[in-house]
Amino acid sequence: MKLEEKKKIAIDLHEKFLKSKIVILTKNKGLNVKAINNLRRKLRESKSEYKVVKNTLLARASDNTDVAKIKEHFKSTSAIALNFEDPVAPIKVLTQFASENEKIEVQMGVMGGKVYDLQALKRLSSLPPREVLLSQLLSAMNGVPTGLVRALSDIPRRLLNVLSEISKQKESQ
Repeated sequence: MKLEEKKKIAIDLHEKFLKSKIVILTKNKGLNVKAINNLRRKLRESKSEYKVVKNTLLARASDNTDVAKIKEHFKSTSAIALNFEDPVAPIKVLTQFASENEKIEVQMGVMGGKVYDLQALKRLSSLPPREVLLSQLLSAMNGVPTGLVRALSDIPRRLLNVLSEISKQKESQ
């Protein structure tokens, strides 16, 4: 590979590192092309990218980005998964794929300037989809005013019941 091509790849990766919501580092220990293409297809379905890149290019591309925090882990056969919209989507795909295939190992990830180890990534992968989380938040936010309205409307109703009973007692006397 010529120097110009390497520079172009490093610049492209650097821009992707700056834009991505999450970058996940994996180690491939002898994955064949068919398995990598299968993984790429699954990641593409979740709007993620998967790139197998030389470690020196990864290190250069990570300069002045949050990904530089894991630079010392760019060893052996490294690959990265990126997502620009939903940070949990590639984690789910990668952990599922790694559980089925021992030739890939999810190492760590960088999201929002923080480094996440494998256990933290697995916890994130157990989260429900974004849409479900948003609907749960919306129902919780909707429940508070509804409860307040019910509580406030209950006070006049009780007062009306008491006044009605007093009125009935006076009428019967």
